[in-house]
Amino acid sequence: MAEVHFSANLRSFTDGVSNVTVQAATVRQLIAALDEMYPGLGAHLSEGTSVSIDGEIIPDAMYEALHDEAEVHFLETLSGG
Repeated sequence: MAEVHFSANLRSFTDGVSNVTVQAATVRQLIAALDEMYPGLGAHLSEGTSVSIDGEIIPDAMYEALHDEAEVHFLETLSGG
């Protein structure tokens, strides 16, 4: 099972929960499972976050495979000007 960590900004979707453990084979399946747990979170994760798996930020991570005991962090995408 993947251990999922949420940044402080994402915790508004999770009622303050900072991490959960979820069974999923890919990041896409993980986001779907998280959306079932926390309705509305899936859409936000699909559009406005970066994904780090085991300390490596993965671009376009939706189809990235997850191994058992993967550590996944969802990070708000920073924008500036």
